[in-house]
Amino acid sequence: MTSRVIPVAPFTLTVFGATGDLSRRKLIPALFHRDLDGQIPDDASIIGVSRRHLSDDEFRGFAHQALNDHIPASELQGPEVQRFLSRLTYVTADADGDPGWAELAARVESQPEHIPVYYLATAPHLFGPICERLGKFGLAAKGRVVIEKPIGKDLKSALALNEQVGRIFPEDRVYRIDHYLGKETVQNLMALRFANALFEPLWNNAHIDHVQITVAEALGVEERAGYYDTAGAMRDMVQNHILQLLCLVAMEPPSSLDADSVRDEKLKVLRALKPVDDHNVAALTVRGQYRAGASAGGAVPGYLEELGSATSSTETFVAVKAEVENWRWAGVPFYLRTGKRLASRVSEIVVGFKPVPHSVFDANAGPIESNRLVIRLQPDEGVKLWLMIKDPGPGGIRLTHVPLDMSFAKAFKVRNPDAYERLILDVVRGNQTLFMRRDEVEAAWRWVDPILAAWRGAKEPPRPYTAGTWGPSASIALIERDGRTWLEDGA
Repeated sequence: MTSRVIPVAPFTLTVFGATGDLSRRKLIPALFHRDLDGQIPDDASIIGVSRRHLSDDEFRGFAHQALNDHIPASELQGPEVQRFLSRLTYVTADADGDPGWAELAARVESQPEHIPVYYLATAPHLFGPICERLGKFGLAAKGRVVIEKPIGKDLKSALALNEQVGRIFPEDRVYRIDHYLGKETVQNLMALRFANALFEPLWNNAHIDHVQITVAEALGVEERAGYYDTAGAMRDMVQNHILQLLCLVAMEPPSSLDADSVRDEKLKVLRALKPVDDHNVAALTVRGQYRAGASAGGAVPGYLEELGSATSSTETFVAVKAEVENWRWAGVPFYLRTGKRLASRVSEIVVGFKPVPHSVFDANAGPIESNRLVIRLQPDEGVKLWLMIKDPGPGGIRLTHVPLDMSFAKAFKVRNPDAYERLILDVVRGNQTLFMRRDEVEAAWRWVDPILAAWRGAKEPPRPYTAGTWGPSASIALIERDGRTWLEDGA
C-alpha cells in the first residue's frame, strides 16, 4: 500500500521545555519517527531550549536516551539515529530573563528560508512570557507557535492567555494542540461520516438513541499529583479532549475539510450544548475520587495517598449527561465519562442506534439488540459495527449480536503513527484543521465554568470509588435512570 504524503518545507523547530517529560516521551520520539520515514527535509533543524545548562552534545545525549527509552531497539540500528541527532542543537534560555535569547535568535535567523516553529512544551504560566520574548527578539514575524493544554483554568484565564499570545502572533499562526485530534481513529470518524453513504443519512435523532464517550485510564495521578490537584478531571480531560470528540460526532457536515470550515461547525456544537449549572448539576453530573484498591494485579494507593494530603475536593472521575440542543440531536443524550484508576485503559466512542420498531421473529430467535458503532481510540485503534445475524446451523432462526471488526493494526499492517507525529508536521504545513481555534477554547470554557461553579457551591466532596473499578456507583445510576447502561470495551 503506497501512502500519499504531503511534502514538508524546510523548517527550524524550537522546542521550549526541551528537557522536560513531554519532550522526552513524545516530541523527540515523534520527530525521530518522521525522520526515519523520510518526511523531514535534509536541512531541517531542531533547537532545544530550557533553563538547564547543556552543551549541544549533552542535549543530543539526552535525546538519544529518550529514543532508547521510547523507540523499539529494532528501529535504532541504522545510520538514521545519527542523522536525526545531528539535527539537534541546544540553547540555555529562561522565559523570565533575556540571557540566551540573542543566541537563539541568531540560530533561528541563520536559516532565513526556513519556516520557524516554536513549540511551547512548558508550564502554562510560561506561554505568555515566552511569546512576549519571541516578539521582543524579532522571532515572531514569520513564526508559528504551538501551545499545549491546559489553555487557562477557566474562561477568564483562557481569555487572558489568548489575548497575551494574540498580541504577538495572529490567530492564523497559533496552533492550540489537542493530541486526541491527531489520533488516526478520530480522523477516521470524519472519513466514516463523510466518505460513506451508509452513515450520514442515519446520523440524527430519528435513528440514534444515544452516544457514549469514555476516556478511561488505569493509572493514577502519580508524579502529576501536584498539577492534577489544581485541575481535576473536568479541566484536564472534559474541557478539551472529550468536548472535541463530542464536536466531531455531533457537528454538521462542513463545506470542505479546510481548517475554518471544520472549526466553524465544531463551534456551533459547543454553543448548542445545553447549560449545566446549579439548577441541574446534581442530576446531570457525577464526580468521584479514587481510594486504594487493586490495579494491574497489584495493590495501589488512593488519590490522597499519592497527593500526600489528608483531604482534597479534586475530582479524579467525571460523568456527565450532555445534550446538544439543535434539530439534528434534540433528545439524544451524550454520556461523557473519564477517570483515573479505572478498570482498564480505554478511549472510545459508542454510537448506539435505536432498536428495530417491530420484530418479525418468534421468541425462539432470541432478543434483538440494537446496532452500535464503536470507534476505539486506544489502546487498539479500530472500528466495530455491531449487527444482528443468524447463528449458523439448522433448526430455525436463532439471532446473535456480532461485530464487523476492523483493527487498524491488522487491516493495514503498518505502524500506527503517534498523534504528535502528524500534528507537528501539520504545523509546518500550515494546516490548522486538527488544532483548536481561540473561540472554540473559549466556548468550551463557557460550558464548563458553570459546572465547576455549581460543584464549588454545593460543597459536596467527590464520591469515593475503589481503584480498579469503573468509578462511583452514582455514575451507573446516571445512565441507568434512562434505561441504558455503560458499554465497557465496545461490548
